[in-house]
Amino acid sequence: MIVIFLNLSHLSDSLKTKLKRIDYVGSITFVGSATGFLIPLTWGGVMYPWTSWRTLVPLLISVAGFVFFIIWEAKFAVEPLIPLRVFRGRTVALTYMCTFLHGLILWCLLYYGPLYYEAVKLYSPIIAGVSLFPATFTIAPATVIVGIIVGKTGKYIWSLWAGWILAVLGFGLQHLLTPTTPIVGWIFIFIVTGLGTGLLFPGLIFSIQAATAENDVAPAIIVFTFLRTFGQAVGVALGGVVFQNDMRRQISSHPSIAKFASEWSKDASALVQIIHHMPDGQAKIDLRQSYNDALRTVWIVCCAFAAAGLIASMGIKAYTLDRELGSNQRFVENVVSDNGHDNGSEDGEKSNSKPLVL
Repeated sequence: MIVIFLNLSHLSDSLKTKLKRIDYVGSITFVGSATGFLIPLTWGGVMYPWTSWRTLVPLLISVAGFVFFIIWEAKFAVEPLIPLRVFRGRTVALTYMCTFLHGLILWCLLYYGPLYYEAVKLYSPIIAGVSLFPATFTIAPATVIVGIIVGKTGKYIWSLWAGWILAVLGFGLQHLLTPTTPIVGWIFIFIVTGLGTGLLFPGLIFSIQAATAENDVAPAIIVFTFLRTFGQAVGVALGGVVFQNDMRRQISSHPSIAKFASEWSKDASALVQIIHHMPDGQAKIDLRQSYNDALRTVWIVCCAFAAAGLIASMGIKAYTLDRELGSNQRFVENVVSDNGHDNGSEDGEKSNSKPLVL
């Protein structure tokens, strides 16, 4: 629809001029540092121990890369990839923090939720995916509801508070899940978490847009998207660390399976197949219970992060979403004068005579 209906007159700069404006040093440093940080997070505790040089070296180099990136953007970049001014202000900083935490808890839910169904409830992968619907199919309706209400009232801060409260409540309720929890029980529990995380999707982006200067909205949204994605990757990795440590402890507490504690606690997803191929008996019962108890620890950690997000959201200030659009583009619009004549220019370069409101 944007391609069809939004007609813009292109800026006259040459391709060479546009290419010169790219912050190549910043781009390479940022992408390299982010990648170097995320890769060892994915294999830490699985392929290599967290104390291994293969895990620590890329993490430390990446942290140094981020430090260099910040110095470069602040002191040397002519047109920074990410202007550091987009981080200024309490509201923006707290919203970015909430965005990171939102991505973290959301992907803990989406990654370890199906494992609960497969390993603890012994569902097949397809049924496990269907069982996740209460947590996932509530996100889109919650987002739509927020959009409609904000469109009518212009108020969005309520969606942040409601989203974090429901997220805290949902993850707290997930701590009650057991191998014998009935279907109706886990359906209503995951609905609460899904609604909470769903409300936060539009609420957080409204907060960034409203609290950011017009010229900085684009880079601010880039940072917003990156932090949410970064939080997702950290969430899966952090959940793995929490699960692995507690799973070892849980298995060790059951004499029937204690000798496998170190081996079976390494990989949450691989352990699913071990459980499914085990013969029925006390060992299988104990392993399912150990898996469930380790996941309960993951849910509690997510609940704590959601509580941190709720506390941070209390410091976010509400700004108006109604403001004039400032742009160096010229919008095409046919404006009809009082006498009924079309005042639009034939060459499509007439500036918009009325303010555009966000």
